[in-house]
Amino acid sequence: MGYSGVTIPMVKQFTYKIYRKPKNQHLDRLVNLHALLYNFCMARHQRYYRLTGKHLNQFRLMKHLTKLKSIEGFEWLNDLPSQSAQDVVQRIEKGYGLFFTENKRGNKRIRPPSFKKLRKYKSFTLKQAGWKLVADNRIRIVDRVYKFALSRPMAGEIKTVTVKRDSVGDFWVHFACEVDDKPTLAATGNTAGMDFGLKTFLTLDDGNEIDSPEFFKANAKAIQKANRAVSHKQRGSKSRCQAVKALARLHRKTERQRNDWQWKIARSLVAQYDTIWIEDLNLRGMKARWGRKVSDLAFSSFVQKLDDLAASNDKTVCKRDQYFPSSQTHFECGYVNHALTLADREWVCPQCGEVVQRDINAARMLKHGRAMSWSKDHL
Repeated sequence: MGYSGVTIPMVKQFTYKIYRKPKNQHLDRLVNLHALLYNFCMARHQRYYRLTGKHLNQFRLMKHLTKLKSIEGFEWLNDLPSQSAQDVVQRIEKGYGLFFTENKRGNKRIRPPSFKKLRKYKSFTLKQAGWKLVADNRIRIVDRVYKFALSRPMAGEIKTVTVKRDSVGDFWVHFACEVDDKPTLAATGNTAGMDFGLKTFLTLDDGNEIDSPEFFKANAKAIQKANRAVSHKQRGSKSRCQAVKALARLHRKTERQRNDWQWKIARSLVAQYDTIWIEDLNLRGMKARWGRKVSDLAFSSFVQKLDDLAASNDKTVCKRDQYFPSSQTHFECGYVNHALTLADREWVCPQCGEVVQRDINAARMLKHGRAMSWSKDHL
């Protein structure tokens, strides 16, 4: 794999913060109205199922909403852009579609869509109508113009515009743009194996190690203090609302620190290697056992970033099966140590007598797999 000189059509998202202004209360009202519509549609879905035993078709529901606009008591539907209202119906339909598909496969973890609290409903999406760019950093949404911080230039054709409200109360505008993306990182011809661990975030097959700063752990004392401040405030009070926002800011800070660090590490690795081998880990099981530590490392989030950067630069991220014995199998001679435990960071191979560094050995195994001189004799 490597740079082929071919442009790849893809959708990129450009996110900008909308400046804090008193008129942002209108965006707040719009998000809340979409939340009301979402819950209204959920009630219609559940009622239709109780009466008929069937799933409510999204197109029938859209026609029903159009008729309701002229009925007393539903005038608020006219304040919503028609395409964003349709998007709410489509979100529910997508949620039910995922539930039905996974349920047929026997996956009981996926739940059907459910009602949402107004404060937890975050966004609405506009397609061709309901918005217009009136300047490089100004956008008209419905009937008001909002200014956003143009932190980087936008590129490509805008397909959708999504307005999001975060837990702090700030608003962000997300432009989904179709661009002809060219690889920016040159091919190197190098291949790497990387082992993920709790003590060391990544261990490469050449012995290099990358430690995670563990941002949640670093901010834990401040988060605990903010949590105590929330618990000491009276429910429904203004001071509690302010304390909740202060706590949300700390969580947002932690998330931003982690994302920034992961993007930098991922780009560095994709710049050095054309093919990267990792293990397909059972992260759900790891979270059940080690809890907050695994969540703080956020390995699945890192792998997603690695995948995205590799795909946009004509490179590859490959995964070994989670049951592949990368730690137990000695890379040099092929001896399999079935007695190896998680506490064993080093072990002596009884077959060749060599001291085996667990993580480095695993990274080398992930890189080469079973394509070794000993594979026919020992596997």
